Amino acid sequence: MSVISDKDGLRLPLEIPMNNSKFSVFGLLKPLLISVIGLAAVVGCKKEGGAAGANASSVTIGYLVKQPDEPWFQTEWQFAQKAADEKGAKLIKLAVPDGEKTLAAIDNLAASGAQGFVICTPDVRLGPAIAAKAAANNMKLITVDDQFLSDGKVMADVHHLGVAAREVGHVSGQALSDEMKKRNWPADQVAAAIVTFKELDTARERTEGIVEKLTELGFPKTKIYETAQKTTDIPGSFDAVNFLLTQHPEVKYWLVAGMNDTATLGGVRALEGRGFTDKTAIGIGINGTDCLDELKKTNPTPFFGSILMEANVHGHDTTVALIDWISKGTEPAKERFTGGVLITRADFEQKLKDHGMWR
Repeated sequence: MSVISDKDGLRLPLEIPMNNSKFSVFGLLKPLLISVIGLAAVVGCKKEGGAAGANASSVTIGYLVKQPDEPWFQTEWQFAQKAADEKGAKLIKLAVPDGEKTLAAIDNLAASGAQGFVICTPDVRLGPAIAAKAAANNMKLITVDDQFLSDGKVMADVHHLGVAAREVGHVSGQALSDEMKKRNWPADQVAAAIVTFKELDTARERTEGIVEKLTELGFPKTKIYETAQKTTDIPGSFDAVNFLLTQHPEVKYWLVAGMNDTATLGGVRALEGRGFTDKTAIGIGINGTDCLDELKKTNPTPFFGSILMEANVHGHDTTVALIDWISKGTEPAKERFTGGVLITRADFEQKLKDHGMWR
């Protein structure tokens, strides 16, 4: 009797004697075997993720932001749209100012056929609910700017592109110290107002970074005053700094900084209300997108500069990563963080042009 062996040592009879004739089992099974092998090849080559392998032109994604009127998020949207256009994908831009609208927006995206979304959540504590909603709708998810929290801990299993917050704070602190030293202000007459919002981890890390760098460079910790803003807008930071100025009328020169441009701008307005000028106060913001009108003013204000961060990169690269993940099955890195560079009245236009962000 003849046999055929496969690579695992399985031995199959080619022919079996039956009543002095030969019945060919292999001949009978051959069409079935070919069909099974063909099916296995198709199944074995299929990528996970549903849409993986699809053309990018068939991809629809969402880009959800908490404050669409802020220049930072407008820049993210601008470069997200550019990336989607380059890929031939469809981008749906949605505002999600609160939890209810966020969860409703995800359902609306799913109903529109979206296969995933990028989100800067209005509340990082919504992370578990957002991730569950995405999973229920078989949608891929990337967070941008602010990382999700679950029980106070970062949800490291969710893909994220954010800012190296503490390092950006260090750049701000360095800039404040450098400019103060250039002006030769009497050290005993200088204090720093740091506008804080510790409810948000990113904000807390930025302001902690500012304080760390100032003290590292020799600024007296006893002259660094943290003042909390109740709301994350100019009125909120104005009130915080105004209250601080009332407590310290003895200070002749002020440094002021916070988690973003808005925090510093509110502080600058409060300082101006007390008679401080660009000669007696130095303000450094963070973002570099919300302060352009201030830097363009004919008469300089205490707002000296900002740490320009890469909103363009955040918008563009998260969009490209999500589209490639959906269409090619290429999973992005779990975490990626960007930095920042100082811009001032003297060079902000050129640096924005260098980053492709000048409008």
